[in-house]
Amino acid sequence: MKKHAESRTGSKPGKFGKYGGQYVPETLMEPLRALEEAYNKFSHDPSFKKELAGWLDTFAGRPTPLYLAANLTRHVGGARIYLKREDLLHGGAHKINNTLGQALLAKKMGKRRIIAETGAGQHGVATAMACAALGLGAEVYMGSEDMDRQKLNVYRMKMLGAKVHPVESGSRTLKDAINEALRDWVTNVQETYYLLGSVVGPHPYPTMVRDFQSVIGKEARKQILQADGKLPKAVVACVGGGSNSIGIFHSFLHDLDVNLYGVEAGGESLSPGQNAAPLVAGREGVLHGMMTYVLQDEAGQVQTTRSISAGLDYPGVGPEHAFLMNEGRAKYVTVSDEEALDAFKTLSQLEGIMPALESAHAISYAMKLAKSLATKDSILVNLSGRGDKDVEIIAKHIAQ
Repeated sequence: MKKHAESRTGSKPGKFGKYGGQYVPETLMEPLRALEEAYNKFSHDPSFKKELAGWLDTFAGRPTPLYLAANLTRHVGGARIYLKREDLLHGGAHKINNTLGQALLAKKMGKRRIIAETGAGQHGVATAMACAALGLGAEVYMGSEDMDRQKLNVYRMKMLGAKVHPVESGSRTLKDAINEALRDWVTNVQETYYLLGSVVGPHPYPTMVRDFQSVIGKEARKQILQADGKLPKAVVACVGGGSNSIGIFHSFLHDLDVNLYGVEAGGESLSPGQNAAPLVAGREGVLHGMMTYVLQDEAGQVQTTRSISAGLDYPGVGPEHAFLMNEGRAKYVTVSDEEALDAFKTLSQLEGIMPALESAHAISYAMKLAKSLATKDSILVNLSGRGDKDVEIIAKHIAQ
């Protein structure tokens, strides 16, 4: 196995091997420099860390529990399946870990107007929550296609005081929402903070968002050792942009006996336009200011994506994931829409836990993996969000 990311990422700031970087207009170079400077300052400031920890504990609901899915384990056979319950956080997903961190940073920087993008709406809701709590104004860009299939989260954002901007360009999904947010930031950079929702985009966002989400893995590593007396055989998490997966992977990177599995959206098939799996089905390219793997054609045109899960419906992926795949430290696989729906139904009916469709992809692969492992082994799954937001979609596909 090759050396993992930490051994080489320090050679050039903002890079994971050759991935990452800052492929942006000149007008954004200074704002990115200022952001990096502020983050480096405050992330090492004990008072900032203490304040953020307070918000995470008393507002977000950390630490989240580790849950042994005993019924699911018996049903599947093989390894024990543990769930890291990020679905129990305020807002119903891991997104609040990052939005509280960035919103607090924005406030320290003197920025009062916060913009964000969202796909499934969970990041938009978490941004609206954090901004309301910290007294900041929030505006969220969301593709009209995603607004239609995630109406509940649109209502939630508005009720929390955020302004939601529909995006009608392109495929009207997450990719296009990011494009519009970046355009806004370029135009209004002096008073505006762009609160990016995943480990994507130009440096320092992939590193910064990973750091805010790494609380997941720090807690989970301690919890699994306490519960099981040893580290898990595998850690499994879904990958769209990749923040929940990097968040839980990060504390296990040095544990080379722990296999890391990122689960992408296989959609209908691996044919072009039928999935959202850039690491499995894409190629190297530049998207949204970063060098990474992208779903694109031979001419470099970004392809349309397809997934039943709005939060995974993105043609790129965080650059650290690209690096971990090429280094052999993490393996990336796909789960189809149908398999994710089956996993949603299985977990809901066996454990009384409705996972987000994003998280259902990870549950599906964990069920397959468990069968191939011994009963003495364990699998740690990041249950990144709850499925309330997806009930309307799921009801159309699963017979009642």
